[in-house]
Amino acid sequence: MTTNEQVPSVRRIGAGVGEGAAAALVALVVAAVGLFAFSAVQWPAFNSSNVTRALTTVGQVVAIALLVVSVLLIRLRKWPVVAKLASWVGISSFVTVTLGMPLAATKLYLFGVSVDQEFRTEYLTRLTDSAALRDMTYVDLPPFYPAGWFWIGGRVGNLLGMDGWEVFKPYAIGLLAVAAAVALVLWTQLVRADLAVGAAAAVTAMTLAYASPEAYGAVLVVFIPPVLVLAWGALHRSTGGWGAVLGTGLFLGVAACFYTLYLAIVAFTVVLMAVVAAGVAVYTRKEDLRPRVGGPRAVGGPAPWRSAIAPLTKLVVIGAIAAVLALVVWAPYLLKMLSGATLPSGNAFHYLPQSGAELAFPMLEFSLRGALCLLGVLWLVLRAGTSRRAQSLGLGVVAIYLWTLLSMAATAAGTTLLSFRLEPVLLALLAAAGVFGFVETAALVYRAMNDSTPVRTAAGVVAVLGALAFAQHIPTVLTHEIDTAYTDTVPTDVPNAEGTFGERADKRKPSAVAYYHPIDEALLAQTGRPRDETVVLTADTSFLSFYPYFGFQALTSHYANPLSDFKDRAATIAAWSKLDSAPALLDAMATAPWRAPDAFLFRRDGDTYTLRLAEDVYPNDPNVKRYTVAFPKTLFADPAFTTTDIGPFTLITVRR
Repeated sequence: MTTNEQVPSVRRIGAGVGEGAAAALVALVVAAVGLFAFSAVQWPAFNSSNVTRALTTVGQVVAIALLVVSVLLIRLRKWPVVAKLASWVGISSFVTVTLGMPLAATKLYLFGVSVDQEFRTEYLTRLTDSAALRDMTYVDLPPFYPAGWFWIGGRVGNLLGMDGWEVFKPYAIGLLAVAAAVALVLWTQLVRADLAVGAAAAVTAMTLAYASPEAYGAVLVVFIPPVLVLAWGALHRSTGGWGAVLGTGLFLGVAACFYTLYLAIVAFTVVLMAVVAAGVAVYTRKEDLRPRVGGPRAVGGPAPWRSAIAPLTKLVVIGAIAAVLALVVWAPYLLKMLSGATLPSGNAFHYLPQSGAELAFPMLEFSLRGALCLLGVLWLVLRAGTSRRAQSLGLGVVAIYLWTLLSMAATAAGTTLLSFRLEPVLLALLAAAGVFGFVETAALVYRAMNDSTPVRTAAGVVAVLGALAFAQHIPTVLTHEIDTAYTDTVPTDVPNAEGTFGERADKRKPSAVAYYHPIDEALLAQTGRPRDETVVLTADTSFLSFYPYFGFQALTSHYANPLSDFKDRAATIAAWSKLDSAPALLDAMATAPWRAPDAFLFRRDGDTYTLRLAEDVYPNDPNVKRYTVAFPKTLFADPAFTTTDIGPFTLITVRR
């Protein structure tokens, strides 16, 4: 094992933690200053002007220049403190400008409040309103989706006095900038400092391009490659490595609090590593004991199988550390299950797009991404027998392909393992490997030549040009996500020119969201209760993304808490719509097995009020079918109901 691949000792990890804290502080300042500066100017919308695209490119060039300066100082062994600061500022400013500048003229993050971002915003709104671990939609239920990222964001929003939907963008960008800087520090504990900067930059760029819409997952993606190097170093050592065991366990615990799927793939990889390490240890011990013709007699000692104890013991310790940390967010849900609550089968895994039915081979694409990934694959194969880094990253790649095949096989059992969401992780691993492969290939070339200076210079120029070309293409990759952030409507407290309360960042006519503010005011006035004590039945669930009311039914079954009885609730809503009188409806609501709605938010359609709901139709793709439930207006002809028409909506509150 070469010196630049040594597993950190506990002392080195302690020093690394200190550096990580310093890097996090620097990144936080960079992100805060950058985002504040972006918001201080009235920029044109990204989808209608190239001004912010041009400024994004300028910012990326400056950020990459700082990273290049850092590498040069490291190579020249000059001003180490300046080199570290330049790398931290460079990588955090790269994140900030790449995401922050294209979104500078909107208050929304990538994808706005549409599709999956709707329930994520709802979750952040819930945990901004209160620090209690509560389900994003259903009252009196603990959360099923890991609350870690959303809870921290909620506390940030609460501290800054911002609503959940409003803090989403600055928090997502800021935390990703911090994560990138801290991941860089972790890389420096594992590999040579100049290699660390290159690997961290490549992984961060891939993460921004292909993982950033899922902000709570992106902060894990930047860590996965170095964590796998850390884990393999711990498991493959016969003795020691307990600092790396601790670090791996801590990461798995944090992953359990942030994103279950990424926890699963990293845990799967670590288990695979432990099995391989145990097998190699047993084989090596057997070889040591094997008699050799003409050589000395084999020396006695422990049986070969005992060599497997060390890596498997470390695996158990890693799992124990992760489990303890996971309980921070999972304990309420597990306790609810143990209390005897019925657990119907959930639909979270019922999604199979085309990308989940095929193996991804980014290394075969004719693109910059493909070239870097192909170089990474070649390096992984050629160095598999001699480099711990190649072994760890290679096992990570193998684990992803195995998981993908298992996910495809699981379709025969009526479910999937959501392997299509692992492509960003695969790209991050291959990007790191590609950097190592590029550096080693360049070294081989210039060692083979007598005058290596021109080759070194040429290699550096090629690397920088490739980085710039890929970086400026990231906003293009995210075009749809950025456009949606500009076309979605957000509610406002003051009326716009049309007299409604909403605005779009591209200055076009707002959607029906512009009526959410008066709906909120009417709800507060008519119920007389705080928002977090009111349950609203509505199909316009984005209302819950902006205001922390609880919902009677979630957006779709795929995001619904498994303890919520989604199908039974849907059937109950349909049954209520078929009742023949208001007293019958009131009786049915009173006898429902769940807390009944305190208000209904409908759309009007002639003599009926409608809800457009969703049902799971997996294995079809799309996996969601929309259907309409219509309530006759006569069902609410009773003094117990207060009816208010607001724009295209009808709000009906229940007097109890």
